[in-house]
Amino acid sequence: MGVFEAIGTDSHEEVLFGVDHESGLRTIIAIHSTSLGPALGGTRFFPYDDEVAALRDVLRLSKGMTLKSAAAGLDLGGGKAVIIGDPATLRSEPLIRAYGRVVDSLGGRYVTAADVGTTTDDMVLIAKETPWVSGLPFSQGGSGDPSPATARGVMASFRAIGERLWGSDDLSGRRIAVQGIGKVGVDLVRRLTEAGAETIVTDTNPDAMAHAVETYGSKAVSLDDIYDVECDIFSPCALGATLNAETIPRFRSVAIAGCANNQLAVDMDIERIVDRGILYAPDFVVNAGGVINIAAESGGYSAERAGVMVDGIYDNLVGIFETADRDGVNTHDAAMRFAQRRIDRVGSLRLRRRSGEK
Repeated sequence: MGVFEAIGTDSHEEVLFGVDHESGLRTIIAIHSTSLGPALGGTRFFPYDDEVAALRDVLRLSKGMTLKSAAAGLDLGGGKAVIIGDPATLRSEPLIRAYGRVVDSLGGRYVTAADVGTTTDDMVLIAKETPWVSGLPFSQGGSGDPSPATARGVMASFRAIGERLWGSDDLSGRRIAVQGIGKVGVDLVRRLTEAGAETIVTDTNPDAMAHAVETYGSKAVSLDDIYDVECDIFSPCALGATLNAETIPRFRSVAIAGCANNQLAVDMDIERIVDRGILYAPDFVVNAGGVINIAAESGGYSAERAGVMVDGIYDNLVGIFETADRDGVNTHDAAMRFAQRRIDRVGSLRLRRRSGEK
C-alpha cells in the first residue's frame, strides 16, 4: 500500500513521518480532519511488525478520532500518532522529547495525549517541547489519565443498552464478558463489580487476569474462549478488529459495546452482527469518554464537570438507537450519519476566521 494511496482512501489531510536516529524514534502522525477544530488523538507506542502495519493502524485510528469527537459534540478534529517499538525497552527521555518536537512542528494542527503504551509522565516530557499536548497530570492543571473517564463512558453505554433491551439501566445480575483488561478494562471491571454485575475476563497478561479474579471475583477464560461465553454484553477492550467473520458467528451475547477502537475488521461485519440479532453500540460513541475528559480541560479542568459530560454518552447512544429505528439503518450507519452531519454543518463555520485566529 503506497502512502498517497492510503491517504486517499479515507480522505486524510496529512501524514507526517518523524525520525530521530540517536534516540531510535520512528513515528507517524496522521491528521484525518481539522474541519471541527485541531486534530486531537493519543500517541500509541507499540511494537508493530513493520511500517506498513503502523501506517495502517494510525490511519484507521485517526479517522476514528474524527468520528468520535464529532459524535460527542466536540469542536475537535481527528488525529492519531504511533511510535514504532517496544516501550518497555525503547522508551527514554530523549526519544519522548524528540517526539514532542515532531508534534510541535505541526503548529497546533495536531494535539496529542496518552494512549496504549504511553503515560501521563510521557506527556509531561512532551510538554517540555510543545504546548500541543493534553492529559497532563492534575498537579499541572491537566485532566490526568483518561482511562477512568473512558471506562465511565462505557458504563454509560451499558446503561443505555440495558434501558433499550431490558427496560432498566440497572446492571446488577448482568453478565459481561470483557476482552482486554488494561488500563481501561480493569477500571471497567471495577465499576461493573460495584454495580453488581458478573464479569468474565481475558487478557494476554496473566497477572492482569489474576488481579481481576482476586480483586473483583471475575472469572478468567482463555483468549479464544472469550468469544464463546454466554453473556448479556460482550465488551471488546483490547486492540481492534476482533469483530470479524470468524468471531461473530461464535458470539452468545445480546449486545456488544466496548472501549476498543476500530472493532469491526471490515465494514460488512456490522451486517454479520445484525444478522445474528445482536445490538451493536458503535465503538466511537461508546469509547469517547477519554477524549471528552480531555476536552473538559478547556477553561480549567473540573472533574465534576467532565464526569457530567462523559455521562452524556448515555443520551448520545439512545439518540443513535432512535435514529437507527427511524431511518431503518443499522446502529453503526446511524452513528456515522450523525457524526458526518455535524462535520458538514458545523465544520463550514471554520471557513470564517474566529477572533484571535491567525
